[in-house]
Amino acid sequence: MRTIAIMNQKGGVGKTTSSVNLAAGLARQGKRVLLIDLDPQGHASLHLGYEAVGDTPTIYDVFSSVKTIGEVRHMVSDNLWIAASNVDLAAAELELVDAPNRETVLRDALNLIAESNAFEYVIMDCPPSLGVLTVNALTAASEVFIPLQPHFFALQGLSKLLSTTALVSRRLNRNLKVTGIMLCLYETGTRLAADVCDDLNDFLTRSEGDTPWSGAKIFESRIRRNIKLAEAPSYGQSVFDYDSKCNGAEDYGNMVNEVLAMQQPVQEPIRIAA
Repeated sequence: MRTIAIMNQKGGVGKTTSSVNLAAGLARQGKRVLLIDLDPQGHASLHLGYEAVGDTPTIYDVFSSVKTIGEVRHMVSDNLWIAASNVDLAAAELELVDAPNRETVLRDALNLIAESNAFEYVIMDCPPSLGVLTVNALTAASEVFIPLQPHFFALQGLSKLLSTTALVSRRLNRNLKVTGIMLCLYETGTRLAADVCDDLNDFLTRSEGDTPWSGAKIFESRIRRNIKLAEAPSYGQSVFDYDSKCNGAEDYGNMVNEVLAMQQPVQEPIRIAA
């Protein structure tokens, strides 16, 4: 089971759009996929037409140890399930502050479904912050994808993201690897986008040693600006269901093929010290 956290502390860079359409694209390829919405805004859930209201089980119930992931998942299309979120999840940040296992709640929950072989991919849409929920995702994940808009400030924010992955790797999850950089809202033909890509390539090429991002790649598929990607959430659909022939569907389809072709990072057994 490949567990992928999609994270960026900056909003508006295509994080949720990428989480949803990557999950939907993998499901269309016949893979069993669970999308976990870790953002209290619940945008990934709404994007797929699922609104968690009333007593609907959500991922918050997992963090509260009330239910298992198997009890909160909901099938939204063939091969695709969502563990939904709503504003209740914001309380988890406060409730977990003093909990002794606050960083490993999600990993422990995912270990239960890993044994059942129910899913081949778990995609986690992280909130736009580096709090307890994001740390839980990084502790549970084997891979990290970072969506970036090719602007100058994106490179500055990347250093903070990478520092966070290094900290989690040292203390909580030595299997964690940053395997992919996703360039979103890409404007083809602009000098700025080309310069940022060159700088990013140069940085990754020079990255050596035992860091989570050594060996990371920039996806060849660029997610171009496309109005269909912005329209699809209002219809509660992935871009593939909304308009399978648009540029957004083509770009995410190509990215899905790259993800399928990638070699999964080697998983070392996690030993708990006596």
